[in-house]
Amino acid sequence: MTSIRLRTLPHFLLALFLSFAALDRASAQDVGAAPDVSKEGVAPGATAAAAPAAAAGATTGDAAAIAAGDALFKGNCAQCHAVNEKVVGPALRDISKRRSLAWLIPWIKNSSKVVASGDEYAVKIFNEYQKQQMPSFQLSDAEITSIVSYLDAESAKPAVAAGTPVGAAKPGEGGETAAPGTEAGAAKYVDILLIVLVVVLIVLVVTLVIIANIMKDVLRGRKDLDGRDVEMLEQRTDWTQLYKSKVVRGLAVGIFVLAVLYESVQGVMAVGLQQGYQPTQPIAFSHKLHAGEHQINCAYCHTSVYKSKSANIPSANICMNCHSQIKTESPEIKKIYRAIQKNQPIQWVRIHNLPDLAYFNHSQHTQVGGLECQTCHGPIQNMEVVYQYSALTMGWCINCHRETPLNTKGNGYYDKLVQLHDKANGAVPFTVSSNGGTECSKCHY
Repeated sequence: MTSIRLRTLPHFLLALFLSFAALDRASAQDVGAAPDVSKEGVAPGATAAAAPAAAAGATTGDAAAIAAGDALFKGNCAQCHAVNEKVVGPALRDISKRRSLAWLIPWIKNSSKVVASGDEYAVKIFNEYQKQQMPSFQLSDAEITSIVSYLDAESAKPAVAAGTPVGAAKPGEGGETAAPGTEAGAAKYVDILLIVLVVVLIVLVVTLVIIANIMKDVLRGRKDLDGRDVEMLEQRTDWTQLYKSKVVRGLAVGIFVLAVLYESVQGVMAVGLQQGYQPTQPIAFSHKLHAGEHQINCAYCHTSVYKSKSANIPSANICMNCHSQIKTESPEIKKIYRAIQKNQPIQWVRIHNLPDLAYFNHSQHTQVGGLECQTCHGPIQNMEVVYQYSALTMGWCINCHRETPLNTKGNGYYDKLVQLHDKANGAVPFTVSSNGGTECSKCHY
């Protein structure tokens, strides 16, 4: 009977090992969970175009003006300016104390015109920064006023020393900021614990196998065992009988046929589907560096994302707004210089392609719908090399139209439609589909 108990040990150890593995996987997923794309990250492409509405008629110091100025500053100015330190252009702390609003408005709208007028301060700045021309911005007086309001609000805060480590407590924050890498460190310790547990379990299994073999040898030498114990002790698994079984062979053939059919159907369904497509670009441009670490707004480079049917690929002169001063000796930046010298466009490889039979308007989704870039393009701020994140199939688009509520507040066009919808559907949200967003002619005409 002792031999019968020994045979149950491997099953118990296997169950114990699987339990440890499942617990570790659950804890690792809890510690290192992937960020929610819709809620985390720098959100490049945040609706900067919505800021002018808030800025209209706002006065300096007004909360709405400050909020609008924050969005406008990040979308238009943050690539070259910071509040407390010099980037490409000068630091803008207390700018309203150095220059009047009457001077700043024409300067932001057309700095070259102010320089050409002979303005002493404008010429001084122009020469100090190696005659680097600041781009002209088509902003209204109210929008520029809101940017100045934001800068005044930021200037009123205590200055943070340059080089403050990320995650370090800022003045007035009480040191509550979590240290960077805490979650990564916890995940590392979980991995180490798993390795230790696996090693211990392997040692236990080997030890128990050795003990079981020793005990079998001892039992074989005993004379008081009955026939059943002897039969159990000498029992061997005949794998040839398992192989020759018709049931096993039938199952194997059935699984093989189902696998072939599944892969064939998946292959046919994937014709024209380019999800995961990640071509090599002529210049090694990192969205993780620009949109992630430096938090450059998508609309700064892709200038038409809020106002055009298509999101444009940025021209080389946009790159030169920064790289005429930054990393000028980089081999990749020199490729941009050569393209400009030869007056040739950079041959970027298009990644997101929709068939000609489908109509898609980019501004309708970003400006009117208020969608973030990550909704369709995924965690773009974490991509070293951009790839097609979403399927971009008809079913994928239709599901989005069925699930996305339509923002109808403050728009009289929808009042009657919403009333009729609520009367017929009760508490069901008024989605894009409710407004005809799933009709064939919406995208195919």
